Amino acid sequence: MGKVDELSRAFEELAELSDIKGEVRFKVNAYHRAAEVVREVGEEIFQAEEVKELRRYKGIGEGIAKKILEFKRTGTISKLEELKEEIPVELISLLQVPNLGPRRAKLVYDELGVRTIEELKEAAEAHRLAELHGLGPKAEQNILEGIRHLQTTTGRLPIHRAHRIQEEIIRLLGERMPGLSLSPAGSLRRMKETIGDIDILAASKEPEAVMEAFCSLPITEKVLLRGDTKSSVLTTDGLQVDLRVVAPEEYGAALQYFTGSKAHNVRVREIAKKAGKKVSEYGVFRVKDNRRLAGASEEEVYAELGMDCPPPELRENRGEVEAALEHRLPALLTMEDIRGDLHVHTEASDGTADLLDMRAAAEAMGYRYLAITDHAANLKVANGLDRERLLRQVEEIERLNAKKDSPVLLLSGTELNVGNRGEVDYDPEVLFRLDVVIASIHGGFRQPREQITRRILEAVRNPHVKIVAHPTGRLIGQRPPYEVDLKAVMEAAAETGTALELNAFPDRLDLNDENLLEARSRGVMIALGTDAHRREHLAFMFYGVATARRGWLGREHVLNAMEPEELLAWLWAGREKHPPSGRR
Repeated sequence: MGKVDELSRAFEELAELSDIKGEVRFKVNAYHRAAEVVREVGEEIFQAEEVKELRRYKGIGEGIAKKILEFKRTGTISKLEELKEEIPVELISLLQVPNLGPRRAKLVYDELGVRTIEELKEAAEAHRLAELHGLGPKAEQNILEGIRHLQTTTGRLPIHRAHRIQEEIIRLLGERMPGLSLSPAGSLRRMKETIGDIDILAASKEPEAVMEAFCSLPITEKVLLRGDTKSSVLTTDGLQVDLRVVAPEEYGAALQYFTGSKAHNVRVREIAKKAGKKVSEYGVFRVKDNRRLAGASEEEVYAELGMDCPPPELRENRGEVEAALEHRLPALLTMEDIRGDLHVHTEASDGTADLLDMRAAAEAMGYRYLAITDHAANLKVANGLDRERLLRQVEEIERLNAKKDSPVLLLSGTELNVGNRGEVDYDPEVLFRLDVVIASIHGGFRQPREQITRRILEAVRNPHVKIVAHPTGRLIGQRPPYEVDLKAVMEAAAETGTALELNAFPDRLDLNDENLLEARSRGVMIALGTDAHRREHLAFMFYGVATARRGWLGREHVLNAMEPEELLAWLWAGREKHPPSGRR
């Protein structure tokens, strides 16, 4: 875990343990906000030397600033260590269960004597939690779901963390051994949202030299295993990375084999068997005389079986084998297809950059447009914009566009809050002035399936709403999706022409790949947005595109693969013939 992650996690722990101790809600919220700010600011937070330098960041007061400087100096926060001494370690361990929370954790600890997650699960399955004051059957079920979610995600890395490490290793190895063929393998190459471990494959006739270079990389903390063709190391971030070296003539077969998935490879072997051939990590062989037929490249491995080469993201045995055999693999979305970002926040709400900064970042991405969608009035915790502030922002966007001094067109917008009855912020007159109206749920995640579905359907059917954002509300490894009838939502979206978002923020990736397959089959348009709160977050679009590819999406399925003129026509359809001046 890097220093930024450590500091952010320290503030999250401070919030949780302070809540257990019964601290005032204001202080608990301040710690949560500090954790968010640290994640948003990143390494820059450690450049500050004084309290006043840190207080320029929104959400950082004097007390929080002192704790950041203390962490920078000592690697810890004394207040957190004091709380850890006071609060039993068994109680602290319960906090990792989603849907439990600090106060409920203390309740089951005190009232039921629960000391482990397994005991918590047993108590929930025996319906002992439902008997406690303030819980009940629904809360008990939510806690059980949280335990199951924890058990299925523990030990897996988020894709952005794993991808960053493998890129660094491949870069460093490439510098030490120019011309070396290197590629990630496994679930990382297939761009799954979480990764079990980091696997890298290399092709070389000098495996010993590759192993020496790998085991001595500057980011290697410890060598766990060193063999002739396979080694494992622990990085300075505490992550395990495995490197396997194969002969160049076997590289394609090994890459195909170790990329997986298991289900995909089983189907490929079935195809080979019917043709009197066998496939392994060493190549494609004819069964009758064991003659090697292919193996140097993936393309020739698949071609030997009469197949086109499926993109790694598709290799989940969801129809890609049949499509490859019939030469009808789809043309998948690429980063080059993306013309802009449709979900971005600025310092006007809870972001850290102003309009010009975000526009400059979009220019660096090569974009043609950028939707400014700050939080709406009812989300007070995120400094949501009231009517007057929003209209002033719209005027500023129109003024900047009128200057025509940037290739990036700023689109005015908002991220509305979908209330308990499906109501949204702002009156129709205000919404009519905006280019991009997003709506999303920011609270009431534990409401019944029928109620959450009804709320989202109201948003989908609202004539002013063009995009429904992060439609399942999940945070990977932190919060499971809320209960919602997605098929009903997709049916309504297809009927009304409302787009659903693929939120590209790596903690969300919502909709996920399976949801996207369903949306594609129903003709629902998908909008990719990074939910950026900093300039650097625009780069998260890469993970959105990867997830879109896993969902079989091409540029024709994605709203922001449209050119500006086409997008504006889509956004303003049914409102007026042309958008207000300054937006073209």
